[in-house]
Amino acid sequence: MNTKSNTVEAVEHGDVTPLKPLYLEAVSRVERLHRRLLDLIKDEFDRMGWDDINPVQALLMFNIGDSELTAGELRSRGYYLGSNVSYNLKKLVETGYIFQERSRTDRRSVRIKLSPKGEEVAEVVDELYDRHLKSIEQVGGLGNTEFENLNKSLGRLERFWIDQILYKL
Repeated sequence: MNTKSNTVEAVEHGDVTPLKPLYLEAVSRVERLHRRLLDLIKDEFDRMGWDDINPVQALLMFNIGDSELTAGELRSRGYYLGSNVSYNLKKLVETGYIFQERSRTDRRSVRIKLSPKGEEVAEVVDELYDRHLKSIEQVGGLGNTEFENLNKSLGRLERFWIDQILYKL
């Protein structure tokens, strides 16, 4: 079912409020933006000749940063944007990007943190972002005001979706 063309047809026939196509476009853009971010990271790593990690894993390491967390904390803090935290963490431990150890206070809990190798990956992602910031306003036309408005709107959308889940609206 092609919801985009169905929505356009519905709007043309007056069956849907004008908000629906805008909402669907926003949802689609959020998905595409995430994919483009992963493409940017992959391109950066391809140029460096790094092929033992994928962009989702690299972004995960960037979001971990200097923290020491559990897998559950990664999910609850919104640091992880993939479907299988355990798989990626296992791979990153196996390849030496992440250290893991059992918590001293709760032996059921496993704490993770970046190894020096993982810190290097996080630094590459951080440098990529810094490079973007040098030209995003001049080239992309996006400055403080645009990002403040964008972040406010995305925050409201996130809160709305969370409420839909929590309160079964």
